[in-house]
Amino acid sequence: MTRHQPEPEPQRHPEPADSRGPASPAEAAPAPDPDLPAGAAVEAEGIGLKGPRGWVFREVTVEAAPGSVVALTGASGTGRTCLLLALTGRMKLTEGEARIGGLRLRKQAAAVRRTAALAHVPGVDDLEPSLTVGEHLRERVLLQRRYGTAPLAALKAALRPPRQRRADARRVHDEALEATGLDLATLPKGPRTAVRDLERLERLRLCVALALIGRPRLIAVDDVDLKLSAPLREEAWALLASVAASGVTVLAVCGEPPTGLPGDVPLVVVVTDRATGARTAEDAEPARKTDGTDETENEKETADALAETGRA
Repeated sequence: MTRHQPEPEPQRHPEPADSRGPASPAEAAPAPDPDLPAGAAVEAEGIGLKGPRGWVFREVTVEAAPGSVVALTGASGTGRTCLLLALTGRMKLTEGEARIGGLRLRKQAAAVRRTAALAHVPGVDDLEPSLTVGEHLRERVLLQRRYGTAPLAALKAALRPPRQRRADARRVHDEALEATGLDLATLPKGPRTAVRDLERLERLRLCVALALIGRPRLIAVDDVDLKLSAPLREEAWALLASVAASGVTVLAVCGEPPTGLPGDVPLVVVVTDRATGARTAEDAEPARKTDGTDETENEKETADALAETGRA
């Protein structure tokens, strides 16, 4: 009678069929086929960040739906970049409550960082001038494949045939370039063009493309319109609007926000002010001229905050 105990062994027959049958095609389908990720809603009320030299920003309220463009504007030294980093989980808030894509920013900052990507924040995610455009793209695809996914998903990807892995990497690469309008054929040396030889708008396109490789729900861009002529400024905002239209929420620091975006993409304008916190665009006064002192102080506060909270 004891030999009848192995009878449950036939239950193992479904396991090989599950691992070799529908499971591998089904598991392969989500990775090649995730359309564009859903954007993250931004909800913040009364948030503030205090550094060693005082408040960097305070009383900031933001409410933006997924797939919106949030323009953070204000005079130099009013904490625009720090606000950008705080909303992406890179700086720790001192007061207030915020949710990014339903995640509580103060208690789930690590989860927010996994869904929010920095596309162009000088001093934080600078490109390597000596590397080429193609090298940056290949490096980001490789890093995303090895470190940018959950352990189980990374293991499943590693078990795929090499040809499929290469095809997946090429597909992600091409989708990012298409979404940003970066045509490698138009560059001076194609994909071998060094970053130092790129124009400012081309560099912005490359930064956004690198961020989109990770399929984030939100991307952050600093100094969108810095040193750009009016026509190039329109192209830069059209780029961000196209990204937002695909479903990704965009946070953008700018000197002067646009009056509207192509395709009726939702636009939310937040005006920062060191003295009175953040206000809506309707209540904002014209930007004051500064002598550079506030900008220097803001850079020091940014460095101190990064040293204290760490960067992801």
